[in-house]
Amino acid sequence: MTLPDAAAGGRLLRRLSSPAVLLFCLAVMTAYLTFIPDYFERLASDCLLQGCGEGIGPAPPTTESALRAYGLSVGAYALSFVAIDVGFTATFFAIALILLAQARRERMARLAAVMLTSLGATFPSLLYVATAGRGALPTAVAALDAVGWVSLFAFFTLFPDGRLVSRSAAAPVALFAAVKLAKLGWPDSALDHSGWPLVWQVTVFLLPIASTLWTQAYRYRHRSAPEQRQQSKWVLYGMAVGFVSFLAISLLFASELLVTPMSYVYLNAMLHLFLLAIPATLALAVLRRRLWDVDPVVYRTVLYASLTVCILALYSFSIYYFGRWFRAEDDFFPSLLSTAIVAIAFAPLRERLQRLAKRLLKGRHDDPYGTLAELRRLLARPMPPEAMLDTVASFARTSLRIPYAAIAIEVGGADRLVAASGAPPSGEPLAFDILHGGKTSGTLLAAPRPGEPFTAEDHRLLDVLLGHAGPIVDNYSMTRGMKLLAEDLQLSREKLVLAREEERRHIRRNLHDELAPRLASLGLNATAAEMYVRRDPEKAAALLADLRRVIRSTVEDIRALVHDMRPAALEELGLVGALRARIRELGVPVYGGEGSRVDGGEGSRGEGEAPDARAETAPRLRIVLDAPDALPPLPAAVEVAAYRIATEALANVVRHARATTCSVRLEWNDRGRFAVEVTDDGVGIDRRPGAAGRLRGGIGIESMRERAAELGGHCAVVRRPGGGTIVSAELPVNMKEGSVSAS
Repeated sequence: MTLPDAAAGGRLLRRLSSPAVLLFCLAVMTAYLTFIPDYFERLASDCLLQGCGEGIGPAPPTTESALRAYGLSVGAYALSFVAIDVGFTATFFAIALILLAQARRERMARLAAVMLTSLGATFPSLLYVATAGRGALPTAVAALDAVGWVSLFAFFTLFPDGRLVSRSAAAPVALFAAVKLAKLGWPDSALDHSGWPLVWQVTVFLLPIASTLWTQAYRYRHRSAPEQRQQSKWVLYGMAVGFVSFLAISLLFASELLVTPMSYVYLNAMLHLFLLAIPATLALAVLRRRLWDVDPVVYRTVLYASLTVCILALYSFSIYYFGRWFRAEDDFFPSLLSTAIVAIAFAPLRERLQRLAKRLLKGRHDDPYGTLAELRRLLARPMPPEAMLDTVASFARTSLRIPYAAIAIEVGGADRLVAASGAPPSGEPLAFDILHGGKTSGTLLAAPRPGEPFTAEDHRLLDVLLGHAGPIVDNYSMTRGMKLLAEDLQLSREKLVLAREEERRHIRRNLHDELAPRLASLGLNATAAEMYVRRDPEKAAALLADLRRVIRSTVEDIRALVHDMRPAALEELGLVGALRARIRELGVPVYGGEGSRVDGGEGSRGEGEAPDARAETAPRLRIVLDAPDALPPLPAAVEVAAYRIATEALANVVRHARATTCSVRLEWNDRGRFAVEVTDDGVGIDRRPGAAGRLRGGIGIESMRERAAELGGHCAVVRRPGGGTIVSAELPVNMKEGSVSAS
C-alpha cells in the first residue's frame, strides 16, 4: 500500500470509529434498559431476603419484619435500590451521549464515551444480578466490565492530547488488559485473577493507577499547555472525589455500625452520588467548559471535606469519652456535652482549616504579617548578602506556591541574575520592580503557577514582599559596589606602582646608557685636550670644540628629560603663561580673550625649527586664549594634565584642522571642576567609529583621555555643530582649607 493509500485508510478508520462507538453505546444502553425489570423482580423475590450470591447484591439479606419497622415493603425496598442504580447509570449514559454529540471527532471524547458507558452499566449491581445463571450473559457482563476498566486506565494514560508520554507508560495498562482477558478466556483457572492472593489482586489494580497518576503529573509539569493543565485538574479532581468517597463509604459498609436496612439505602445513595463527580468533571474537561473555575471548587472541597472529617472525629471521640465517664444508660448528657464541644470548636476549627487549605493551594495570602515575621526570622541569622538574596527568592517562591522566583539587578547596563529558586520556566517570567528610596534597586522575576495567571491576592502579597526586599537588594548592590571600588582601587594601585617602576627604569636607562657614557667620554676628551695643550695647541683646540658640542648636546638631553617629567614653563610662567608661550612656539599670532591680555603679532618659531611646508598654503590661524586673570595654585598633577591636554589639542589644530580660528578656555565650572576647552572651526574630526565605538583618533587623542581619566575626570572629543572640533576636559579638584588638591 502506498503512503497516500495508508493516509486514506487512516481517515476511513477515523470516520468509521465514531459510528462504531455510537452503536456500541446504544447497544449497551438498550441492553441495560432491558434488564431493569428483571433486576427489580430478582431483588424483590430473592436477593433482599435470601441473598443473590457473594458480592453481587446491593445490600445484605434482611427480613420483612425489619422492613416493616421502617414502614417499608420488600417491593419498596427493592425499588429504592433500582432507582439509585438506574439514576447513576442514566447520568453516565447521558454524559457519554453528550460527549459523542459535542466532540465526536475527538479521539478522547470517543474513548471517554466508551468508558462512561461501560463503567456506568457495570459498576452498579443491576446487570450482575439480572444476568446471574443465564448462560453466557454473565460472561458478556464481565467482558463489558473489563472494557470499562481498561478504557478507564487508557483514558487517563492518553488524556488530554491522546498521546503517550512514553512507551513504558502503556505497559501497566497493557498488563492489566491481559489479566482481564485471561480471566475471560480461562475462568476459574490459575489465570483467573479473582482466585489470586489478595496482595496480587491489589497489585494488578495499583500498577495502572500509579502509572496513570505519574503520567498525568508528568504531563502537567512538562508537556501540557495551560488549557490542558486545567483539563487535567478537572479530571483529577473528579477522580479524587470519587475514589476517596468510594474508599470511605466502603469502610462504612464493612463496619458493624450499619445494621439497619435503611442505612444501606443511604450509603448506596451517597456512594453513587459522589461517584457522579467523575463523569461530571470529565465532561467539563473534554468539552472545555468553565475550565478556569476549578480552583475555587477544589478549595471548597478540601475545606469542607476536612472540616466534616474533623467534626465527625471530634464528636465521635466526645461521645465515646463522656459515655465511659458518666457510665449511664441515658446518653443525653454525653450527647449534650459533645454537641457543646463541637459548637465551640467549630468556628476556630473552620478558620484554621480555611487558612491551611489556602496555604496548601495558593500560598500565604491570608497572613501577610505572619509572612513578614517568618521572613524577618530567616533574615535575622548571620549570612552574607548573596545568601540573603537567595533566602528572599526562595521565600517568595514558597509563599506564593509558584515554580520559579529570581532576583536580578542592573550590572553594566544589563540585568544580571544574582539569586534564583526553582526550575527556570520555559517561557518568560513576569518582572516586578523592587523599589527602595524612590528608585528601582532590582527586579523580581516570578513564573506563575502552570496555567494560572497571578491573582489580585498574589499581587497584594507580592507588594508586601517587594517592599521588604528593597533594602536587602539595595544593601547587596551597595556591598557589591564597594567590592568593585576596592578592586578598582587595588588595580589602580598596581597600575601606579607599575607606571612608577617603568618610569624609573626609563630614567635609569637614559642615565646609564646615554648620559653616563657621554660624561665618561667628556672626561676622556678633557684628558686628551689637556695632553695636547702644550704639544699641539691646535689639536687641543679642536678637542675642546668637540667637547663643547658634546656638553651642549648633553645639556639639551637633560633638559628634554626634565621637560618630559614636568615642563619647565609651568614652573617659570604658570599654566596660563606656559600655554601662551606654547602658542608662540607653534608660530601663530596670539590674541587675548576675556581676562587675559596677550599682545597680537607674529610668533617666532623655536630655534632650529624647520618651517612647515603647509604653512604657505594653509589659512591664517588665529588663537584666542580665554583664562582668568589669576588662577589659584593648582595641584601639580592637575596643572600638568591641563597643560598636556591643551597643547596636544592645539598641536592637532595646527597640523590637521585647517582652521582659521581657535579658542582655548580655562575655567572653574558649576560642578567645582577645572575645565579645559579647545574649540576650532576647521574640518572636524573623522566621524567613523573606532574599535571602542568612539570617534576615531590618533595616539594624541587617546593620551588626552588617559590623562583626564588618571585624575578621575574625563575628556571628550566631538564634532562642532557648525563645523570644527571641540575638545573638552574636566579635572576634579578638591578645595580643602584654602588649598587645592587633586581628588
